[in-house]
Amino acid sequence: MLSRRTVLAGSAALLTGPARAQNPPLRFGVIADPQYADAPPNTAMGRYYANSLDKLSAAVETLNAQDLRFVVTLGDVIDRDFSSFERILPLYRKLRHETRFVLGNHDFEVGAAHLGQVVDRLDMPGSYYDFVVQGVRFVVLDGNDVSLFAPPQGDPRWQLAQERLAAAKAAGLPNAKPWNGSLGAAQRAWLERTLAAAQRAGERVVVMNHYPVLPENPHNLWDSGEIVAVLARFPNVLAYFNGHNHAGNYGQAHGIHFVNFCGMVDTPDTSAFAVVEIAGDRIDIRGYGREPSRSLPLRAA
Repeated sequence: MLSRRTVLAGSAALLTGPARAQNPPLRFGVIADPQYADAPPNTAMGRYYANSLDKLSAAVETLNAQDLRFVVTLGDVIDRDFSSFERILPLYRKLRHETRFVLGNHDFEVGAAHLGQVVDRLDMPGSYYDFVVQGVRFVVLDGNDVSLFAPPQGDPRWQLAQERLAAAKAAGLPNAKPWNGSLGAAQRAWLERTLAAAQRAGERVVVMNHYPVLPENPHNLWDSGEIVAVLARFPNVLAYFNGHNHAGNYGQAHGIHFVNFCGMVDTPDTSAFAVVEIAGDRIDIRGYGREPSRSLPLRAA
């Protein structure tokens, strides 16, 4: 169990250094894959769905003790059933910080009648969106856009998802899995416009999505290579943060850090969440529980 003293000591360690005293850091919380459900655990996969309520409550208490601009959850707030939102969302309302959400595949395990209600239930401005804090533009993607579970059957995006998955399987790709997804043409064009606008404005960028794109992994977006190629064109992109692969992961390419945060739902009683600090020439990640801490150097602007 993390004590308040441990939390405050860790916060102080992140804030040391004369450069950071002169330029206040941007600090925010990150949670990935609480995946709550009122359901027995899947011990074969190591997922303890109901235990996420206690884990999230403890994380909220820890995060509330710190000076943060917002807290983001990188998808899979629930594991299944639309009613699961009724149990877990009140815990998020106890945060004293602004709360942001990214859509995950399990957030759409709610039945056909509720598919169109998920974005509103999470009080999101849209399935993909962006916002700016302290000169950093956060670009939130929706990797469920073209998938087998978010669009209703018969939707053109659902039909396109079948074609993309079939092509990935034919190519023998490791991420040719039905639980992954991809971006549609409209979202891809929006991403490029948004990155270009951030570059013109002199803003640095952090991209957030539920699905990883790097390193190669069975959990990656079906169009992961294409997304990495887009990001590589913009030197103002600092990092790409995601969940989905509950084991966590890390990669680096084109001067961009690709950080896969660990899933909170895993294990009976060990949590996983983080506080991220962007200051000067580094991104520092203070991990709690299963989440490792990292210090990531940034390329020169």
